[in-house]
Amino acid sequence: MAFDFDLFVVGAGSGGVRAARFAAGFGARVAVAESRYLGGTCVNVGCVPKKLLVYGAHYGEDFEQAGAFGWTAGEPRFDWPTLIANKNREIARLNGIYRNLLVNSGVTLLEGHARIRDPHTVEVDGKPCTAEHILVATGGWPKVPEIPGKEYAITSNEAFHLEALPRRVLVVGGGYIAVEFASIFNGMGAQTTQVYRGPLFLRGFDQGVREHLRDELVKKGIALRFNTDVARIDKRADGSLAATLKDGEVIETDCVFYATGRRPMLDGLGLENTAVKLNAHGFIAVDDEYRTDEPSILAIGDVIGRVALTPVALAEGMAVARRLFRPEEYRKVDYRLIPTAVFSLPNIGTVGLTTEQAREAGHEVKIFESRFRPMKLTLTDSQEKTLMKLVVDAATDRVLGVHMVGPEAGEIVQGLAVALKAGATKCVFDETIGIHPTAAEEFVTMRTPVAQ
Repeated sequence: MAFDFDLFVVGAGSGGVRAARFAAGFGARVAVAESRYLGGTCVNVGCVPKKLLVYGAHYGEDFEQAGAFGWTAGEPRFDWPTLIANKNREIARLNGIYRNLLVNSGVTLLEGHARIRDPHTVEVDGKPCTAEHILVATGGWPKVPEIPGKEYAITSNEAFHLEALPRRVLVVGGGYIAVEFASIFNGMGAQTTQVYRGPLFLRGFDQGVREHLRDELVKKGIALRFNTDVARIDKRADGSLAATLKDGEVIETDCVFYATGRRPMLDGLGLENTAVKLNAHGFIAVDDEYRTDEPSILAIGDVIGRVALTPVALAEGMAVARRLFRPEEYRKVDYRLIPTAVFSLPNIGTVGLTTEQAREAGHEVKIFESRFRPMKLTLTDSQEKTLMKLVVDAATDRVLGVHMVGPEAGEIVQGLAVALKAGATKCVFDETIGIHPTAAEEFVTMRTPVAQ
């Protein structure tokens, strides 16, 4: 059978674009369909605009601390519409870059809603196209639980387009997005409360990291409510909101921001016309090579529910392109030792096993920790502290995990992720000469394990 394309990609997010343009570079005939925005969640309502807002939020502290270094200026004022307008201009620029990446690679870009009609046919706004392989890379979508008044809540999708900064914000959730936006709203001057149904946010992170961030956020004025949840949201006559918690507390606010998880974006995709199956959590079920139960259909990224990180989707997209069209270069994605950052204020950077994971895996561990005020803050009244932590296997001396809470944690841990990937031992860390004076040198000067 002759097909219109060798590969048809549904979704022009990070993973889809990577698979499409490299497959085209390998000589394949490739089409991409996108109904919303080029670059997907990360570029438009995720990683990139969020990081820009985090930068904006941090300026409040910079202005406050500048006097200790001899700087004087007028009373700082923050203008949300200016930040959002500048953010929008940057995102538009990136949308153009993604368009050029696809078009210049020889990919056919179809802007419209794609629906799979059968294992080899995709309709884009009613126009059919055939392909030997179809790749689903439609990403995720925020979900809000079914509670009375849910229509008054917003998610990260809407937060990036608010016309004004709310005076009071209630953040609901305990993952990356929740703690990041709590820091953003708080840093920009909003009275911020964060509610999480569990005993402590960032489940799955090292316990010491979670506790340290909790303490730092409290210092910065964020009100934390654990072991409770929102039962209902009511709108007042003046337009404000009243969130009633399950423990009976009522929080008066101007904005309820939900970050309680994301679902795979499969709406109207037409999977029912194929043999594709979903797993118990509603994600597309795939094998180790991203093949679904329909031989011609593959899936990557957030829709498969493995590791919901942009760099992972990029790696998966590259793996698909190589396996299909450059098999001699194919290698599986290694999901071990994936570094990640949480852009709260202060930041978290982490790679490898947590203390708890290492012990559960049967390792006898040595823990090395350092807590200190960053040098930049020693002239100021700020009491913020940095945490650095190494998890080491006592038997082999291999460093199993690196964890940090503090300024530029992501930048520092990215470099150390290379060392862990290479199998570095604590001895290697000890023999590495530090760069002085930096915070990062603490990772190579910790000599005494903490008492367990």
